Amino acid sequence: MAIVATFVIAWIQMSPIATADAIADCQEAMGVMEYPKEVLDHLCSTYTEDFERATRGFIDKLDPALIPPEGEDSGKVWNLDQYDKFLLEGESVPSLPEKLPPSPETVNPSLWRMAQLNMQHGLYEVVPGIYQLRGYDLAEITLVEGDTGWIVIDPLTSQETAKAALELANNNISKINDTTNDIHVLPKHPELTDPLPVSAVIYTHSHVDHYAGIQGIVTPEEIKSINNPEGIPIYAPEGFLEEAVSENVFAGNVMSRRASYMYGNLLPKGETGQVDGGLGKTTSAGTTSLIAPTDIIDHTGQKIKVDGINIIFQNVPGSEAPAEMMFYFPEFHALCAAEDATHTMHNLYTLRGAKVRDSLAWANYLSETIELFGDEVEVVFASHHWPTWDDGTTPENEVVEYLKKQRDLYKYIHDQTLHLANQGYTMLEIAEMLELPDSLANEWYNRGYYGSLNHNVKAVYQYYLGWFDGNPAHLYSLPPEQTGAKYIEYMGGPGQAIKLAKGDFDKGEYRWVAQVMSDVVFGTCKDNLPPYDSTTPSNQDCFDATQLEADALEQLGYQAESGPWRNFFLTGAQELRDGVNKNIPTPASGSGDTIRAMTTDLLFDSLAIRLKGLEAAQNQYTFNMIFPDINEEYLLSVENGVLTYTADKVSVKPNTTIIINRSDLDDVILGETDITEVDFSYGGELEDFKNFLSLLDDFEFWFNIVLP
Repeated sequence: MAIVATFVIAWIQMSPIATADAIADCQEAMGVMEYPKEVLDHLCSTYTEDFERATRGFIDKLDPALIPPEGEDSGKVWNLDQYDKFLLEGESVPSLPEKLPPSPETVNPSLWRMAQLNMQHGLYEVVPGIYQLRGYDLAEITLVEGDTGWIVIDPLTSQETAKAALELANNNISKINDTTNDIHVLPKHPELTDPLPVSAVIYTHSHVDHYAGIQGIVTPEEIKSINNPEGIPIYAPEGFLEEAVSENVFAGNVMSRRASYMYGNLLPKGETGQVDGGLGKTTSAGTTSLIAPTDIIDHTGQKIKVDGINIIFQNVPGSEAPAEMMFYFPEFHALCAAEDATHTMHNLYTLRGAKVRDSLAWANYLSETIELFGDEVEVVFASHHWPTWDDGTTPENEVVEYLKKQRDLYKYIHDQTLHLANQGYTMLEIAEMLELPDSLANEWYNRGYYGSLNHNVKAVYQYYLGWFDGNPAHLYSLPPEQTGAKYIEYMGGPGQAIKLAKGDFDKGEYRWVAQVMSDVVFGTCKDNLPPYDSTTPSNQDCFDATQLEADALEQLGYQAESGPWRNFFLTGAQELRDGVNKNIPTPASGSGDTIRAMTTDLLFDSLAIRLKGLEAAQNQYTFNMIFPDINEEYLLSVENGVLTYTADKVSVKPNTTIIINRSDLDDVILGETDITEVDFSYGGELEDFKNFLSLLDDFEFWFNIVLP
């Protein structure tokens, strides 16, 4: 930790204008980190530039930064003020770094810088007519002024945060700002004083932080439909609904549990706890929703005039999300990069779990972006972080240079991982070997605040070669509990392993200590889990092993540049010490709106995942499912422990025929009512259908991760 402390003091105390002396001081302090000189020089000389970008165009902010702002539930959905005391120490937003507190020894100083940047919240003008609300969720919401209303890009995670953000924007139309005493007038509506309605919505991609707040800004009744052709359109990339549902329902329970580690939701906020998520501060805790898109973007080059604004779309499936798109506003010379170009090295694999991203496709899409729009683009903004402008202060277009280096980052990781793999190196070996060239590593936006070079290398290897490294000793390995028990036996018992690990801990070998203590915990502590009475623990070895592993994870967390790495390490340490707190409210991995927005095919696919296979294999069922409200019928079969279905088909000899509105079946599946309490009719054996419903599992959310 002394290394980190030395690193911090000189760096943060640099003047806002990077003088030669300041750069020298920074390089001297950071020399112990063994960074190349070119990287140190460039990072130190550009330390303040992102603060200038992140505060540019400030109009107003929520004060307090609490959602809801007052009452018994004040700050329950969103509370940015809880970070003020240690990240800003009372300094008002927007703020520049010379006035902000230095990083403590318990936070990587590079991550600390990002954490302070992500505190720059409020309403910002990107260019006249395009505005962003930043700092009110993990993502940010962008508003484009159309002829009749706001074109809303990515309405956040929660209805409450989306609503508050939109209200902040509307409260600043042609009104005197209490902070700046300015009056902000919209270019297309200079005389407007009333709130501007929502005229269109755009989902950039299929991740929940970009669409689930939709009902905070519109109602389902306002949306364009067969019965309401003049309603509000929702634009989304091809495959959006299928991917949004599959991610948040099919594997939603395990993803959500792991996300509680990734975003540090269970950690206290502070210098020894959660400070940032890397991509944004953290996730909000409000009401999620989903309204299906009405208009699908299915090819690059598609041009649409949305409420008077021309937009050119670029489809980028399989990049940062399975369904994603970027788009360009010619009249503003502005590019929305969705989440394919942000101010961090992004994830090629997300630690919460998801499909591995195609790094080659990602890089090629950014090349295509440059070819399509590079000659005229003047500003690029994404759905996280702050924009990058080309102000003509450098020989090269700053936007294009940024896009090029983001592209080359992902292309380099892709190419060089496979370069080493083709030499016979394994995933773990390549992750230790691969280094970025200085010209990529010295850009702040290529630092690993969200992704990391280590786990992105593993993602590329997995994408092409899978989990197996080719060594047959790893083909049929024992699971953790059995592995741990054998390791401990070979080491001479848990006490001996703990003794040796304590010596390695004192040497700073935290990675190894965490690894070997995990073997002790899994090998010997299944029946002796924390929390323990520290004065008289029921099992001294388990107490010592969990505490030592927690100490090692804690040190790894303090050193991590990546927000998710820090949060994973510190959450693991917390659960090793305190156990898993199962009294915390369980987040819903598939909200009611998500279930109701699913196609019937997707609904039955999700039920098949919940089926208790071995129990179901003892029975064989055939059901006719008739849905009058949506004019659909399905043949549903349960055989060999597998649920299958066929659309537009029925059996002449089913166990049961169920005639029920799809909306009522949704309520039954969500547990909001019982099958006997809804309006339906049936033929055949109703008891068989009830037995089938009883075979659907309800997943336990608070399962163990660092504990057996």
